[in-house]
Amino acid sequence: MLNIVGHRNIYLALSAFLVGVAVIAIVAFGFQQGIDFTGGTLWEFNVGGMAPSVSDVRSSFAKLGLQDVAASFDASHQTFLVRTPAISEADHQKDVLALKGTYSGFEERSFQSIGPSIGAALKQKAYTALVLVLVGISLYIAFAFRKASKPVSSWKYGWITLLTLFHDVAIPAGLLAILGHFGRVEIDSNFIVALLVVMGFSVHDTIVVFDRIRENLAFQRAKHEFKTIINDSVNQSLARSINTSLTLILVLLALYFTGPAGLHYFVLTLLVGVTTGIYSSIFVASPALLFVTPHEHKK
Repeated sequence: MLNIVGHRNIYLALSAFLVGVAVIAIVAFGFQQGIDFTGGTLWEFNVGGMAPSVSDVRSSFAKLGLQDVAASFDASHQTFLVRTPAISEADHQKDVLALKGTYSGFEERSFQSIGPSIGAALKQKAYTALVLVLVGISLYIAFAFRKASKPVSSWKYGWITLLTLFHDVAIPAGLLAILGHFGRVEIDSNFIVALLVVMGFSVHDTIVVFDRIRENLAFQRAKHEFKTIINDSVNQSLARSINTSLTLILVLLALYFTGPAGLHYFVLTLLVGVTTGIYSSIFVASPALLFVTPHEHKK
C-alpha cells in the first residue's frame, strides 16, 4: 500500500512548481489567439503534385495583397493551413482564381472567415462558460458531500475540487502559452472546449476518491485517524482511477499521431490535462483535505 498521505508534501510541492511555471508563462507570454477570437480567415487547401515550401505559399499570398500571413503544412494529409486577415467573399473568389493560376493543382478544402466583432463575442462567451462551470461544480460538490461534514465541512470539498481544477487547467494552458511564444501556436475555441472537457474528467476522478473517503468515514471514523482513512481510500480507488483514464490517454495518443493537423493542439491539451487530472485526484485533492481539517478533528 502506497503511503501517499505520508509523502504529501513532496507531491504538493511538485504540483505547486508546475502550476507556478504555468502561471508565469501565461502572464509573461500570454496566448497567441486564433481567428475565433481575433477575427480573420483560415484557409485549408492542397496544390497537388510537388508541394511548394511554406515560404513560397506566404509569398503567393503576399502578391495578393494579404500581409501578416501565417502558414503551415500538414505532411500526413498534404494540405496547407493559412491564416490571413478577414477578407470578403468577393475577394475570396478573386484570390481563389489567382491561386489556381499559380498552382495548377490548387484545391480548396475549407474556408472560414470571422469578423473581429464575432471573435470578441466568442471570447466573452468562452470566459462566461468557464466561470459558470467552476461555480456549478463547486455548488454540486458542496451539496453532494453535505452528509460528510465531519471532520471536514462539505463546502471545503468544493474548494479543494476547484483547486485541483485550477491545477489541471493551468498546466496545459501554460504549455500552450509556451508553445505560442516559441512556436507561434494559436489557441481557438477548440482550446476552450478542451479545457472544459479536462474539467469534466478531473472532477470525475476527484469525486471517485472523495466518495470512497465518505464511505470509509461512515465505517472507520471511530477506529482510525483521518489521514489513515484518506490514505486507505486513495489506495482503494487508485487502480480504478488509473485504468479508466489510461484508456482515454491511449485514444488521445492515437489521435495525436494519426489525426488531422488542425486538431493536434486540441488533442495535446486534452492529453496533458487528463494526465495532470489523474495526478491531482490521487496526489493533490485527497492529501489536501488534511490541510483544511481542524487540528482537533484529525484523530
